[in-house]
Amino acid sequence: MKRIVILGAGESGAGAAILAKEKGLDVFVSDMGTIKPEYQALLNEHHIAFESGQHTEALILNADEVIKSPGIPLTAPLIQKLVNQGTPIISEIEFAARYTSAKMICITGSNGKTTTTSLIYDMLRRAGLDVGLAGNIGNSLALQVAHEDHAYYVIELSSFQLDNMYDFRADIAILLNITPDHLDRYDFQFQNYVNAKFRITQNQTAQQAFIYWAEDPVIDREIARIQPRATLYPFGANKHNMAYTDGEHLIVGADPQIEPLSIDIEALALRGKHNQLNSMAATLAAQILHIKNDIIRESLTLFAGVDHRLQYVATVKGVRYINDSKATNVNSCWYALESMTTPTVLILGGKDKGNDYSEIDDLVREKCHTLVFMGLHNEKLHEHFDHFGLQIIDTNNLHDAVQACYHAAHDGDTVLLSPCCASFDLFKSYEDRGEQFMNAVRQL
Repeated sequence: MKRIVILGAGESGAGAAILAKEKGLDVFVSDMGTIKPEYQALLNEHHIAFESGQHTEALILNADEVIKSPGIPLTAPLIQKLVNQGTPIISEIEFAARYTSAKMICITGSNGKTTTTSLIYDMLRRAGLDVGLAGNIGNSLALQVAHEDHAYYVIELSSFQLDNMYDFRADIAILLNITPDHLDRYDFQFQNYVNAKFRITQNQTAQQAFIYWAEDPVIDREIARIQPRATLYPFGANKHNMAYTDGEHLIVGADPQIEPLSIDIEALALRGKHNQLNSMAATLAAQILHIKNDIIRESLTLFAGVDHRLQYVATVKGVRYINDSKATNVNSCWYALESMTTPTVLILGGKDKGNDYSEIDDLVREKCHTLVFMGLHNEKLHEHFDHFGLQIIDTNNLHDAVQACYHAAHDGDTVLLSPCCASFDLFKSYEDRGEQFMNAVRQL
């Protein structure tokens, strides 16, 4: 019997374990951390052996194949031992895809993944398709394949997940953008990160679709270099793309034989230039799947957005508070600042991933009058921004940061939490950070 060892017992690991068990494989789960009670209950319910708080090498190195949590770096000593002895290491998505014939719509990029994924899912649901949501959001793909396999899956993929995908093939692959992110995970070599992102189009043929932002210089360069075999669907500002804007309308036509969709930009539920790009990518995917333009239009005008991404929280004494905790890199913060229309108090800080803050310099100078730093190590932020001549307030927790914003903001201002950084210095996740921010605002 083939032995499968799963490293990490979060959403993806627990789902992979259950699918492996149901396929008659010998399964063992190991997690160096504490396994959440709900996942322990799932593993016990399916009679799957597991350990928590340690990795017992004798029970791991004898695996025929290992399914690794995306959060475990390839440089981890145990992973290196498995690599050196030739044990295959794959992702949960790679594993689950072996057991389904569903159409896979896969989305990656440095920014906009969750919004675009959620918007496509909304379009497919409105069209009445049997669709599941998976990857970085939704439920484990493996668990869905095991218990309620769908005809379609919309999957948000991080570079970490793509790292351990080899035979997987996306029916529709979407690459939104590539800007420096997670460089601490990629030996501080941007090209390594670029290579990971482009794995989304590996194994595609002319029968599959590759949707991409045509004006991203990194994507443009890599497409010229690797020449993907998939059918290309570019989107952007240029009218020669299959989706573009003329300044007033969003115009999308994936099939030249069918009348393109044209919608007023002001009618879009999602505001900002970045969301115009996200809407183009989502609409192209829906049109490729033959969803009617009337349904797509309905979704574009009614979609509510995603939590922790430019999420309105409250207005307190004339000041709007916006939760953009999902901005875990500099480019995400750039998009958030670009959408600001009032003077702004900006909260920055967290776990730095090798950030280059110069990308937001012009917008910080144009939009912000106060910066509030929130983190255990704010030295790099001070080094970069202290000479800007703005008011800068140093804090080391979120409650103090919100209080500082409350006193610094004026009637008509916006307080924006858009940290540029990962959350793991002070919080469990960006969701935890966003929830704590919203709770602190509501207590003002």
